[in-house]
Amino acid sequence: MRAFLASSIGVTCAAVLVLPPAVPAGAVPDTHTAPAESVEPPDVPGSTQSLPLSPLPAPSGRATGEPTRTAEAGEQGLSEREVRPFSMVGVVWDDVDTELRGTVQVRTRALGTTRWSGWQELETHNAEHAADPGSAERESGTVRGSTAPLWVGASDGVAVRVRPRSTDPQDRNAPAVPLPTGLRLELVDPGKDPQPLRAAGAEAGDTGDDRTTPLDGSVLPALSKAQTEARSEAEAGLAPGAQPYIGPRPRIITRKGWGADEKLRERAFVYTKSVKAAFIHHSATGNSYKCTQAPSVLRGIYRYQVKSGGWRDIGYNFAVDKCGNIYEGRAGGVTKAVLGAHTRGFNSNSTGIAVLGTFTSSNPPAAAVNAIAKLTAWKLGLFGANPQGRTTLVSGGGNKFKKGKKVKLNVISGHRDGFATECPGARLYKKLGSARTSSAHLQGR
Repeated sequence: MRAFLASSIGVTCAAVLVLPPAVPAGAVPDTHTAPAESVEPPDVPGSTQSLPLSPLPAPSGRATGEPTRTAEAGEQGLSEREVRPFSMVGVVWDDVDTELRGTVQVRTRALGTTRWSGWQELETHNAEHAADPGSAERESGTVRGSTAPLWVGASDGVAVRVRPRSTDPQDRNAPAVPLPTGLRLELVDPGKDPQPLRAAGAEAGDTGDDRTTPLDGSVLPALSKAQTEARSEAEAGLAPGAQPYIGPRPRIITRKGWGADEKLRERAFVYTKSVKAAFIHHSATGNSYKCTQAPSVLRGIYRYQVKSGGWRDIGYNFAVDKCGNIYEGRAGGVTKAVLGAHTRGFNSNSTGIAVLGTFTSSNPPAAAVNAIAKLTAWKLGLFGANPQGRTTLVSGGGNKFKKGKKVKLNVISGHRDGFATECPGARLYKKLGSARTSSAHLQGR
């Protein structure tokens, strides 16, 4: 199913052309060859501080009144210190194929205060959010191993500790598993919002009145089902009534709307043949953000994945915040089959949707689940996919299915269906059944 393009994707993607897959052109500078605390030039919004970790022989924890604790054997990190302001934190290392077998914890100090947080754990199993093995993006030479980033809010102090796992938890004298080489703490300042943007959802008291939508390309207004179908039919050259199963296009905040710095990503776009499935994720960045901060969270993830992780662009095709706002993710056109880096092994012929937050033990808000239904009803409908159906994808290689294996999956699947992972969190995963039902209903099924 081909769908409407230039008229529907705003200023950012209005000139998109269908290009063949391209080998990454090195458009993303390697900031890790710069001095330890290098940042972007002042004319680039946002910045990244990259600090190398070192062994921790000294006690830590004094800043928060914690009991004195001697660092464990093999532990690396940084003691509490003042740094330039940041809002998101993660840890990266040299070899993308090396797993960090241990725990990563950070403690931060709120900007302009003496208040330190307790230790917060970062999700270390992040390899499943990645380009497929053998793909140009994966083999570019710029990609690094990384934890998931964590949103901590405006901060100017930080401490980190990385503890290796024991080779034998039952033996106190067993050696530790070696940590990856080149461990670095990444402190991301997402920069300022490009402009005040009225968000939809619970916090903004949205009325659903599209007359308030900006006309500068920062938002794609919602369309009715009839408008969506008519537009698709006209632009695909089909007879009226030929595409009844397309949900109404939801309101989408474009990359311009959330302030994506287009100079960070690679300029070329890569596409696959179709969109046969949608994989649902959580970003594992925590739930402490306000919905008005969601664009900053998204810019932080984008900068972390590109500048710190070496990806060509943000990995997700779309994002949803806890108030139900929908955001354009990876560049290339919201109606197109853009190749993402969200579900290792199943990025081809799929789209990745991340709900901003962590839903392992916290329930996802109903607004976010409803947004998943709206987005999938529209996006999958453009390609003739039934949200309540099953489809077959060919694995690109992962820890659950070997490369080349044909796998039968739900059209709306959780990340864990294609890769052995906790993502999208147990609580969000349980909501996918209702999302499928609602999505199909919106398509008119």
